[in-house]
Amino acid sequence: MKATKILNLNPDNPEKEYIREAAEVLIKGGLVIIPTETVYGIAANMTNKKTLERLYEIKQRPKDKPFSLHIASIEMIDKYAKNIPVAAYKLMDKFWPGPLTIIFQSRKDGKVGIRMPDNEVALRIIEEAAVPIVCPSANTSDNPAPVDFQQAIKDLEGLVDLAINTGKAKLGIESTIVDVTVNPLVVLREKAIKKETIEAIAARKTVLFVCTGNSCRSVMAQAMLVKILQEKNRSDVEVLSGGIMMLSGLIASDETKEVLRTENIDVSLHRSQRVTPDILNRSDVILVMEKMHEQRILEISPNTKNRLFLLKEFAKIGTNNLNIEDPIGKSLDFYERIFNTIKEAVERVSNII
Repeated sequence: MKATKILNLNPDNPEKEYIREAAEVLIKGGLVIIPTETVYGIAANMTNKKTLERLYEIKQRPKDKPFSLHIASIEMIDKYAKNIPVAAYKLMDKFWPGPLTIIFQSRKDGKVGIRMPDNEVALRIIEEAAVPIVCPSANTSDNPAPVDFQQAIKDLEGLVDLAINTGKAKLGIESTIVDVTVNPLVVLREKAIKKETIEAIAARKTVLFVCTGNSCRSVMAQAMLVKILQEKNRSDVEVLSGGIMMLSGLIASDETKEVLRTENIDVSLHRSQRVTPDILNRSDVILVMEKMHEQRILEISPNTKNRLFLLKEFAKIGTNNLNIEDPIGKSLDFYERIFNTIKEAVERVSNII
């Protein structure tokens, strides 16, 4: 039996040459003990069948019980999962990187468990290897998951090719596992994150208002809905706004501030943000001001189609024009008329969500 090579790494500023060495071992089909924030794991290249057979043998695990993938960025999720529900994006936004394994529909057959660990060494090794990495806990079936390096190497000395030592795991408890392929989602293993926390995050609704620059119409709508929900003592809805333009960090227009003051609303701290796929993916309802906003959002994220509406559809109107016109450059009176339309529609929306 060949001795396992051990590398001692700085957990906060890991040595680049050691990261590359671990990645090379994985690429070539070796097994590497790596740290995560939960417990130590055995990393392996999922595309190498012989490596997986070796891993199953070490873990004494049934072949019909697959290993979860570990990824280095949320952007990698689309490579492996499909039909991702809004609730899953909410959980990823809240807990990744972190101690949550999510089971998705696989792009191949069946399901796939995926986690993004909150550990700099693990993330860098996964990114450097650039191959699909599975990483079950670094223990044999009869022993507890190792929370420090000494526990991990005790069972696996000589069974793996390389072992990374960064001391004790930050959390020392395994990840919670949640299945989002069913509705409502199911918590399969309650560990680092409590079941009630998972369910609360998943159940909370997110409403997103979109205009062009996120400095007037969407600001009015967001501020008005926040006020109405506060008056109703509703804390189960998150309200966001954004723009389709490339600019971020703009303040609300002076006219917008003035109009909202009549409702005792202060938006002086508002800063514009650009609509991104991430924001769209975790929004349950997306309300836009004009048809062009609707078209642009569908270009960015086609899967939003069933959650995307023109805000004016919710107003009592006697016209076929469903666009809420951009007031930028117009008079304060025009801003007030636009706001009245937005307010009426938002009030109706508040009764639905």
